[in-house]
Amino acid sequence: MPALTWRPLTKADAQSSADLLNAIEAVDRIGEYYTAEDTLQELIDPYADLERASLAAFDGERMVGYMKIRYKQFADEVDRVLLDGGVHPAYRRRGIGTTLVKAGIEAARTVHAAHHPELRLFVDVHKAEHIEGVPELVRSQGFAPVRYFRRMEHPLGGAVAPVPGGFRVERWSAENADEFRLVRNESFVDHWNAPPLPADAWQNKFAGHALRPELSFLLRDKETGVPASLVLTLSWAADAEATGIRDAHLMVIGTVPAYRNRGLASAAIGCALRAAVENGYDQASLTVDAASPSGAPGVFEHAGFAPKMRYVRWALEA
Repeated sequence: MPALTWRPLTKADAQSSADLLNAIEAVDRIGEYYTAEDTLQELIDPYADLERASLAAFDGERMVGYMKIRYKQFADEVDRVLLDGGVHPAYRRRGIGTTLVKAGIEAARTVHAAHHPELRLFVDVHKAEHIEGVPELVRSQGFAPVRYFRRMEHPLGGAVAPVPGGFRVERWSAENADEFRLVRNESFVDHWNAPPLPADAWQNKFAGHALRPELSFLLRDKETGVPASLVLTLSWAADAEATGIRDAHLMVIGTVPAYRNRGLASAAIGCALRAAVENGYDQASLTVDAASPSGAPGVFEHAGFAPKMRYVRWALEA
């Protein structure tokens, strides 16, 4: 193993992080490319404690591996924290990944003790199923698969679901921006591992430079004024530059429970697909929990999305 330098991540590592993630993408091919602006957004996440819960390995000035923990402000029954990380392809099979995973488990315990010590702790790892070496690595540390997610894609074009009578469509704006968050929180109240998102977490994860307001819509009950359904769309310039494909990623889709089974989610998706065509996008995509209690996979298939990749959520009770 080369003589590596190990230290926590900092905001100054944005470009080095982007370089590492793009080198990983060249081999793992999950369709994710990064700029320094993209990685900075993750490094300044208010729920990523870099000082106490991150670690990066450097060969000289080159970052060759990293891990970081993301925790949640709210937890119910159990505390699930996300362990993210990766190793440069040229440095794999040298024990770096094992060191990072072990450090991540200990960092998760530290964060857990500071925020939700009264609850059971689970450490989650979320990775595309096809990435070589991941199952062996996480299983060796006691992780087991607990959930599966699908990336689905839509070629755009064709008929889309209409908006049901009694509802009006609003595009994302500064005036209704927080209603998107509130509808998301209410829509996901019965979903797995989806506690309410506070405003700062929402801003960092969903309302940054990748947000596409022209492709994001809220459906509101005309009679009561209640916001009932949403679709929030993101798109990353780095992906388009690397692939030549402008992808409209429907990042959040949801309908509050009282308004389900009225075709609102399909209508919101239709609004986004129509707008994607009008704005020159080449395809749309989304990621869905295969066991969604709202039957989301079937809704998306009916809307014309087809599965392209599967992700595994691995978990360890720590």
